[in-house]
Amino acid sequence: MLDYLITAPGVSEWMFLGLSVLSFFTSAFGVVAGLGGGVLLLAVMATIFPPAVLIPLHGTIQAGNNVSRGIIMRRHITWGMIPAFALGTFLGAIIGGQVVVALPTALLQSVLGAFVLYVCWAPKPESHQAYSGPKFFILGAVGTLVSMFVGATGTLLAPFIRAATSGRHEYLATHAVLMVLLHGLKLAAFISLGFSFGAYLPLLVVMIGTSALGNVFGQSVLNKLSEKLFHRIFQVALTLLSLRLLYSGLSGLGYLPKF
Repeated sequence: MLDYLITAPGVSEWMFLGLSVLSFFTSAFGVVAGLGGGVLLLAVMATIFPPAVLIPLHGTIQAGNNVSRGIIMRRHITWGMIPAFALGTFLGAIIGGQVVVALPTALLQSVLGAFVLYVCWAPKPESHQAYSGPKFFILGAVGTLVSMFVGATGTLLAPFIRAATSGRHEYLATHAVLMVLLHGLKLAAFISLGFSFGAYLPLLVVMIGTSALGNVFGQSVLNKLSEKLFHRIFQVALTLLSLRLLYSGLSGLGYLPKF
């Protein structure tokens, strides 16, 4: 049965199982901490898949993950900001689809590594203005465009979404819906560019399923764990992974020696 499932190029049995378990835990982390699960999943997957494959695969998993999260927390969704954000994602997907294929793998790896480090250590804005249609149109466009290159942009958008919602549950539910729109349109752009998901379909289905279980588990422990220690462990692991990714990219560009 496992041999039938493992059709993804370069993915062994242990990688398949490891990625499935990782999808569960990063999804649960994303609920408990409010953000970061997608970035951690991206950082690990980037050590296995080349960027041209990584971004569409990660986007598919995140889209499925956020669908289940939105369903679980549907009563808390703030619907007012969604139309403007959706319009912006269309613009971002159109622009991103025209330029993403022109970037070399090493450069994409460098961008991914720098992005993950930024997300991990950048100072968090203290406050933002409340919701406005133009602001979320811009967020949708920029978020989708950037996600074509770096995958996990939910963390960059999170402070704005959090400021526009009334509480933690509202933030998580609304963030999930907006990320479904962002990742969904990004995937449509990659499909139009000719990316084939066929060989990766079993892996994607299993990882989306385990991420849904992670959402259920994460919600059940949302208010029962210390986030401070969990966040510190996350920062250390994420920093090591992003530094490895940066090294791969910079060595591929010739700025660092290869070992």
